[in-house]
Amino acid sequence: MMDPTTDNAGPTGDPDRARAALEALRAEIAKAVVGQDPAVTGLVVALLCRGHVLLEGVPGVAKTLLVRALAAALELDTKRVQFTPDLMPSDITGSLVYDARTAEFSFQPGPVFTHLLLADEINRTPPKTQSSLLEAMEERQVTVDGTPRPLPDPFLVAATQNPVEYEGTYPLPEAQLDRFLLKLTIPLPSRQDEIDVLTRHAEGFNPRDLHAAGVRPVATAADLDAARAAVAKTTVSPDITAYVVDICRATRESPSLTLGVSPRGATALLAASRAWAWLTGRDYVIPDDVKALALPTLRHRVQLRPEAEMEGVTGDSVINAILTHVPVPR
Repeated sequence: MMDPTTDNAGPTGDPDRARAALEALRAEIAKAVVGQDPAVTGLVVALLCRGHVLLEGVPGVAKTLLVRALAAALELDTKRVQFTPDLMPSDITGSLVYDARTAEFSFQPGPVFTHLLLADEINRTPPKTQSSLLEAMEERQVTVDGTPRPLPDPFLVAATQNPVEYEGTYPLPEAQLDRFLLKLTIPLPSRQDEIDVLTRHAEGFNPRDLHAAGVRPVATAADLDAARAAVAKTTVSPDITAYVVDICRATRESPSLTLGVSPRGATALLAASRAWAWLTGRDYVIPDDVKALALPTLRHRVQLRPEAEMEGVTGDSVINAILTHVPVPR
């Protein structure tokens, strides 16, 4: 594992090699997780955009295993925090500890000082503790006793949560939801995928030992730096920019929503579309890239009216309807 307190200096790598390395992540993660390709793709897009990911699904659909497999396939430092009702903000960010030998206070870093932070079941802790991640996610630093302390680069929060209807959950504040680049829903597996899962377990697969499952690091921080540099050069035409803006503005005018997508959300959609375009082998963005990333980028940034929710309307259905009606640039 790499030292999370050091920056990754050095020459920019080969973007083609970087793309191949990031694509190889799929094969490595598939050794541990069956049938979650969209979620894997979303995690890679977030890495390219310096964004964070919220994974939502019922208990037992491999949300935690997915993030652990990603960490194992990346040559990056990773830490996990199990969010509980009694978790305190200092348990995440760190705190000042008194040293009796020197009669001084020294800073003890919390688990947030890592490259990949797995925030497990983030909505099972109260909002005060949830909000302790806001500065880390937005500013890439934490402030303890008035002193800002930078986090390592890359830094990604991959948070898992159960649906809010489940007992013992606290809905995430809108301000924190907006800090997540993507919200990925993890569905129940298909019948065949579930058969494959049980077959692996019958053959001795241990989800707590990914090394024994054959998951190996296939991408490095240098690959990630090269990929990010290539994504930054991906061309976005004025028509595509206007298309993204029109989609986001349409959410603010929808009669089914009380909260539409903010300008930060529009920026996130553009960034995710560029990353997806580069991953698929193009150096320019097309409307299909925007459509492909619209749902995971926007679904957590909109809020339904109570009457629309009672009628069975969902945020995804509203966004899909908007994508149907907003004119697509040629």
